[in-house]
Amino acid sequence: MFNPSQHDVRRFFCETFRKTGAREILTPLEAIASDWISQHPEYEADLKDPEAALQADYGVDQGQTNPFLHLSMHLSIAEQISVDQPPGIRAAFQLLAQKTNSEHEAHHQIMECLGEMIWTSQRSGLPPDGAAYIEALKKRCR
Repeated sequence: MFNPSQHDVRRFFCETFRKTGAREILTPLEAIASDWISQHPEYEADLKDPEAALQADYGVDQGQTNPFLHLSMHLSIAEQISVDQPPGIRAAFQLLAQKTNSEHEAHHQIMECLGEMIWTSQRSGLPPDGAAYIEALKKRCR
């Protein structure tokens, strides 16, 4: 299983941003990341300077969104939808996209449920509960 460090993730997004700007060939994963980066122009300053990105602190007390976490969650959700894992996420995504009239907003709705599932898992010391995740998404679809 691939388990990148925080620095690996930040370098990946900064390099994808650079390659996109330079019109270089992107890997398939970089192409997906580039699409999400383009939908978040507010993160451009964070992505332009890899060295600053490696040192940046996006703690809750800082009051700003961690762009690397946010973009990583978009990638994770895109992968979950593509393989329908956990089962039912693709259908939930489609319903949320239809309900919100926006695939991007549907991702953000899913992101909230994903974040809650991860937080609950970390707090309880138990594995992530995919069934509870899907149930939370279904509630948003109603």
